[in-house]
Amino acid sequence: MNTPALALEKLTTGYRSGKSLHPVGQRLTGEIAVGEMTALVGRNGCGKSTLLRTLAGFLPPISGSVRWLGRELTEMQPRELSRLLSIVLTDRPDTGFLTVREIVETGRMPYTNLTGRLTAEDREVADKALCLTDTADFARRRLTSLSDGERQRVMIAKALAQQTPVILLDEPTAFLDYPGKIEMLELLTRLAHEEHKTILISTHDLELTFQTANRLWLLGHEGIQQGATREMLESGVLEKELKYAPHFVAAASADQ
Repeated sequence: MNTPALALEKLTTGYRSGKSLHPVGQRLTGEIAVGEMTALVGRNGCGKSTLLRTLAGFLPPISGSVRWLGRELTEMQPRELSRLLSIVLTDRPDTGFLTVREIVETGRMPYTNLTGRLTAEDREVADKALCLTDTADFARRRLTSLSDGERQRVMIAKALAQQTPVILLDEPTAFLDYPGKIEMLELLTRLAHEEHKTILISTHDLELTFQTANRLWLLGHEGIQQGATREMLESGVLEKELKYAPHFVAAASADQ
């Protein structure tokens, strides 16, 4: 039996404030296979961002288990984790006067020595990441001069330069116009299928996401409900939980 890329067992996410615990998601159980694109969906305030930050190690689990490729998250050292997964958040990073290329090259930090000096191989990896995300043409520009869509592609290029098998993205299509949303989801689908990346995205863009994601995680009061995109759409659970009535049959479900 293949080891899943990610396995949750009775996970409770949330925040600690002094001696007080503030649970957000409780008893979450689910799995994601290697090389799939999975969409995390749910109502506003259900805890999608909190879950992603917990999976990335930014927030400690309150209870339960998170395993990446069979390894317990809490047992992994930061450098080891940084070689396993990268995360792209909606927050706009404070990049100062760094150029696009310099930002992408920071993705190589988990592999550099104490001096942080890049090798020829590091620069070659960054070049490939720029090409894959169509950001090479403005590699010399500063991030602050870019559009939202261009900026988002740069941050994905940085994640690719990090050469992690897993990429987590929080609302990657937020603030993009409709063509930008399509381009972003097509890029992520291509990375999953052609570069064999395991991709988990949280999103509110249901219609477009359902046409691209292999599988869905529906986060709600009953924990995580999961399944192939087509199966989830046809089961009626999305209409019940999200008041979403599909207008098409998903083209990206895992069973095709």
